[in-house]
Formats: sequence, structure tokens, C-alpha cells
Amino acid sequence: MKKSAAALSLIAALWAAPAAHSALPIGAPAPDFSTSAAMGGEVFRFSMADALRAGPVVLYFYPAAFTAGCTVEAHNFAEATDQYRELGARVIGVSSDGIDVLQRFSVSACQSKFAVAADADQRIMKAYDAVHDRNPERAQRISYVIVPPGRVIYSYTDSNPDRHVANTLDALRQWRQQKAQQ
Repeated sequence: MKKSAAALSLIAALWAAPAAHSALPIGAPAPDFSTSAAMGGEVFRFSMADALRAGPVVLYFYPAAFTAGCTVEAHNFAEATDQYRELGARVIGVSSDGIDVLQRFSVSACQSKFAVAADADQRIMKAYDAVHDRNPERAQRISYVIVPPGRVIYSYTDSNPDRHVANTLDALRQWRQQKAQQ
């Protein structure tokens, strides 16, 4: 009886623990992609190559629009949009949601300040090692900082949305400082 209770406790602890997940390594080339995105309710074609021509990109993956954590995270990114602009960076969020859902999400949670992109076929999530371990139809919560011409300089994986903005801003600041010293 004690052994089966201990085994059940161990299984419960493993299930509750954050899933181990690998992201693209620092220095890796960022896979190029183009997909439908929405900003301020307007649909457009987002191209990673085009975005990188303008400067660094913070690419973040999130499980699903209009869920509690994803709404908090989008709101946090929206509130920090001016700080990203000051650093010459733009933000793009990616999920497996359809573009119709993302049109609404881009206005409400994203406050029309940054774009969110559709990845219904999970092509982008797979390329960036961002498929959720336990729910493969959704993305893992991962943030990347990608600098021109397309190199990953930072990645952060945590299901808690609270540190993604602060961490990506810090990574951009450090990159800018190193670039200025060269």
C-alpha cells in the first residue's frame, strides 16, 4: 500500500513539474518563415526576413489566445512596446490559433501594439522547437531574441508568463551594449 502511494505521488510530482524542453541554441540560425498575422485587427503577411531587415525581432510562442496566462503575457508585451522600439526591436507572437481569433486578440490583449501570427499547421513551432511537450497542438511558452541577419542570441522557456518581457528586454540591452563596444 505504501509503495503504490509513493509511486502515485512520484507520478503526480512529475506530471506537475515543468516539462523539460529544448529551444533553439544560442547562436543558431533563426528559421525564416512567412505567415498570416494580425495587428490592430488588420490581417497582413508577416515575413521574418523582412522584419530582420529593420532590426532585432522578439519572437515569442504562446499556447492559445484568450487563455489567462497568454492574455497576461500579451498585455505585458504590449505595455513594453515603447521599450522594444527604443531598442530598435519589434515583437511578434505566434500560436496555433486561426487568424480570425488572432484578429480579435491583436486588438484586446495586444492592445493593437504588436502583431500575432497564425501557425495552424505548426510549421513555425516545429522549426523553432516550440511545440508543447504535453499538448502538441499548441505552442510551448518560449521567447527568442533574434538579431540581423537572423541569429538567435537569447531564448527563454517558462510556462509562467511573468519574466518573458523583462528577460528579452535585458537580452536586447546587453546585445546593444556589446554592439556599441565593438
